[in-house]
Amino acid sequence: MSLYRPDHFAVDDSAAIVHLVHDYPFAMLVTPGAPEPLVSHLPLLLVAEGEPHGTLIGHFARANPHWRHAQGVPSLAVFHGPHAYVSPSWYGQPERMVPTWNYATLHAHGTLEIITDAAETRAVLAALIDRFEGGRAAPWTLRMHERERDAMVAAIVAFRLPVTRLEAKFKLSQNRTPADRARVAAALKQEGYAEATATAEWMERYANAGASDDQER
Repeated sequence: MSLYRPDHFAVDDSAAIVHLVHDYPFAMLVTPGAPEPLVSHLPLLLVAEGEPHGTLIGHFARANPHWRHAQGVPSLAVFHGPHAYVSPSWYGQPERMVPTWNYATLHAHGTLEIITDAAETRAVLAALIDRFEGGRAAPWTLRMHERERDAMVAAIVAFRLPVTRLEAKFKLSQNRTPADRARVAAALKQEGYAEATATAEWMERYANAGASDDQER
């Protein structure tokens, strides 16, 4: 499954990609299956090892049948960054524009590897806990007795996804004039909800100053 990426929205900047995965780690993991694809929504971490693009790590609940069909199967992790509706009224010539949506997304391709070793599973769990608890003033830590800990670890199935291909698309009004981009970003900041504000901030950080054209999607 390839991501439609017009040149002006295609992103290959590794720092921008890492930023997206870090700030929006809750991904959709898709593995082909029969009679239909297997889809799970999971937090994933990108670690700098393995394939040239790094490796994603995470875990399933053992009760989730996804993992039973995933070993050695090419899979896709989809990350959704900030996104927001863009009104034609925000442009300098609104009568020539149409409604659209600005967004950032990433498709990470690789072959899924199930982790069967208990120590490696604990390491994945520890990495996830550290990532999401580490920045708190009083971070929660795993302090349960060994027997309880082992029972919890047995209830999950860890995996790694060495990333063989990355497709990032940041549709942030790069195909509009700098003046129109500034108007859209300013209007988004006035919308009053977090995603619109974040989209404006990503526009200011990542939208390039290329020439405008009429391709909107």
